[in-house]
Amino acid sequence: MPFLDWVNKTQAVNTTVDVPYHLLQFQSAHGDDSAENFLIQGDNLLALKALLPFYRGRVKCICIDPPYNTQSAFTHYDDKLEHSQWLTMMYPRLVLLRDLLAEVGSIWVSIDDREAHYLKVLMDEVFGRENFIAAVIWRKNYSPKSSAKHFSEDHDYILVYGKSADSWVPNPMPRSEKQDKAYKNPDNDQRGIWKTSDLSARNPYSLGIYPVECPSGRIIQGPPQGRYWAISYEKLKELDADKRIWWGKDGNSIPQLKRFLTDVKQGVVPQTYWPYEEVGHTQDAKKEIVALFGADVFGTPKPEKLIERVFHIASKPGDLVLDSFLGSGTTAAVAHKMGRRWIGIEMGDHAVTHCLPRLEKVIVGEQGGISEAIGWQGSGGFRFHTLGEPVFDADGGIHPSVRFSALAAYIWHFETGEPARQTFDAPFLGSHEGTAYYLLYNGILGDRRPQGGNVLTSAVLAHLDKISPHYGQRVIYGETTRLGEARLREAGITFKQIPYDIKAR
Repeated sequence: MPFLDWVNKTQAVNTTVDVPYHLLQFQSAHGDDSAENFLIQGDNLLALKALLPFYRGRVKCICIDPPYNTQSAFTHYDDKLEHSQWLTMMYPRLVLLRDLLAEVGSIWVSIDDREAHYLKVLMDEVFGRENFIAAVIWRKNYSPKSSAKHFSEDHDYILVYGKSADSWVPNPMPRSEKQDKAYKNPDNDQRGIWKTSDLSARNPYSLGIYPVECPSGRIIQGPPQGRYWAISYEKLKELDADKRIWWGKDGNSIPQLKRFLTDVKQGVVPQTYWPYEEVGHTQDAKKEIVALFGADVFGTPKPEKLIERVFHIASKPGDLVLDSFLGSGTTAAVAHKMGRRWIGIEMGDHAVTHCLPRLEKVIVGEQGGISEAIGWQGSGGFRFHTLGEPVFDADGGIHPSVRFSALAAYIWHFETGEPARQTFDAPFLGSHEGTAYYLLYNGILGDRRPQGGNVLTSAVLAHLDKISPHYGQRVIYGETTRLGEARLREAGITFKQIPYDIKAR
């Protein structure tokens, strides 16, 4: 598979590994503070890395609207990067997003013609070309732009990839009134409305050439010239006996199959062309922003109906969704109204001036966007975080602000590759594939000296054996150990010293 190359690509690849782990600093709770929804203000590269210990492989749908690199400067962000800089910005973020995505999850990235084709190749590299699902076309304008130099740009793309395309299954779209309009019931069949389906086909079928007799007595020698009946004569008689063959109102027409609406899937497969009549256009999005904030305060918002369709296809209520380019907060607002758990990340000041108040309005039941259509009345809540200190200080030591639970989650993820779902309030962190993991840090054992239990001694080991016995291999992190190598080996313990043996995964 060909790869995209650009100036500083090596730097972009290395950045993915070198991004330091930061802590998330809680700032405030809004509404129901037990809700698992998070608004995070900070550099999304650092924030994504901070989320890995807790959410690796857990996000069902990622929906992002990154800068399009239009070479324009907007009020709330600069969209004027040199092409290679844009690629360098996108690459490490896509890698971290891939790591957060569930095996059955999908990522949806909005883009236009300026970078769409480069982004496609970049995502082929990061997610695997075999995991490309579709390029959705959203018609975003309802009238041509007469000021356009060459063409009026009327559409954006949404590139869709699965973590594993073979494992990803889209939810069907609901049937529309237009699709059901073709179903009638001229013969008052008790099974309900139906429409006809052709019983002939072009492909040769050995049992597909025979004459049929209409109820009127007319003999039809066979299907139309060059075609074959798609079913055998015996199957035709069976269906006719079940009143599933339509011969026309006068009983004199070529037979057709009656296909009842009740026999048809109640949903339809998603399509790749999304007209503004169905999912809204840019002016709809601006009207939604004006209704919320009293002015057009954000340059390129997306209409809520567009995001609603993404989440309808790619997630279900209770699923976790994420947007790391939150912008004006549309993705989080729609996710909240649709009953999804969400994480939204935004770097700029408008995380506080726009996203936070918008989501507060959602909680109390604001009626903009999709609210009326889905019957939204308000509920739930979210927590607001900023990026805190890095796990390691400039000298490579553990930053003094790092608490036990944060370091425990970090170590658990580093050792197992799994997200930290459990509560860390004791030295025993858990076991994974037959190995138990322990952390002696921050005085977790209270008065058990020396150094508040941060040193592995015979007394500390005996205490660990008592409170959390384990008969397999053990990995114990601590300040130092006073047990010799023979004793450690005999007890099946691998001792790792803080901070020197803690590395970024």
